[in-house]
Amino acid sequence: MSEPDLNLLIALDALLTLGSVAEAARRLNLSASTMSRTLGRLRAVTGDPLLVRAGRNMVLTPFAEEIRERTQNTVFEARSILRPSVSELSLSTLERTFTLRANEGFVEAFGAALISAVATAAPLVRLCFAPKPEKSSRHLREGRVDLEIGVLGDMGPEIRLQALFRDRFVAVVRKGHPLEQKADITARAYADCGHVVASRRGLVTGPVDQGLAELGLERKIAAVVPSFPAALAVAQASDLVALVPASFLINQPLGTALYMFELPVKTQSITVSQMWHPRLEADAAHRWLRQWVLKVVQQRFATLNT
Repeated sequence: MSEPDLNLLIALDALLTLGSVAEAARRLNLSASTMSRTLGRLRAVTGDPLLVRAGRNMVLTPFAEEIRERTQNTVFEARSILRPSVSELSLSTLERTFTLRANEGFVEAFGAALISAVATAAPLVRLCFAPKPEKSSRHLREGRVDLEIGVLGDMGPEIRLQALFRDRFVAVVRKGHPLEQKADITARAYADCGHVVASRRGLVTGPVDQGLAELGLERKIAAVVPSFPAALAVAQASDLVALVPASFLINQPLGTALYMFELPVKTQSITVSQMWHPRLEADAAHRWLRQWVLKVVQQRFATLNT
């Protein structure tokens, strides 16, 4: 019996992950015609169409859906075998791009320090920060990102995680705001102000509102913006109160323009973690990256509490 062409696994992984012959060809630096012929070979080997036309797009067959994650895991395992062990990892010659999926608050607070630390230790390593519009383990499972950074959501039991730091929300107003003049900002004084909320999904209420409701209070949400920088900009130019994570202020010096104060209601702290797929658990370079993320983040976050 002839041995199967294991190079087909690489093509199969690209096709099943991207669901497109053209996109798979671009990822593997092949022509579209070459990838089409490879798909034909894969169909012959597996006895399944794998990708079928649905209007202008291609969709995976049930069999392709069934084997997609197995294929990804197999390819990752094969690549990890051919990568150096921890003792043989040479940072000076390590050439690799790591994709980190994180929200803009994390990138603004820790991105520059992490990029600098990684570049100093491994000058050929590139960090690619991808946007995070929603919580999902799909990007980790499909191998699109190396690390997911944020608050643990419905990530699935197989996802590995490591806590980076515990965060909390704080309130920010412009300098000269009436609340700045108060020695003790009460929950009622806080609730009586207008508020600007940052939410990519347009959500209006959250844990702060639950805390106020327990006291029989309700704040007025005057505006919803898509990001924390936008919330700070609105607060600086108005009498609205912004709500932002404390970590976000690491690289946002308040200076003479803004005033920060602790919330007058109790809210739960937030645990920010780094998460990865178990297929990368033993990967030497990935383990090195995780160690640096933990070190840099904890060092930067410590400056906020000193």
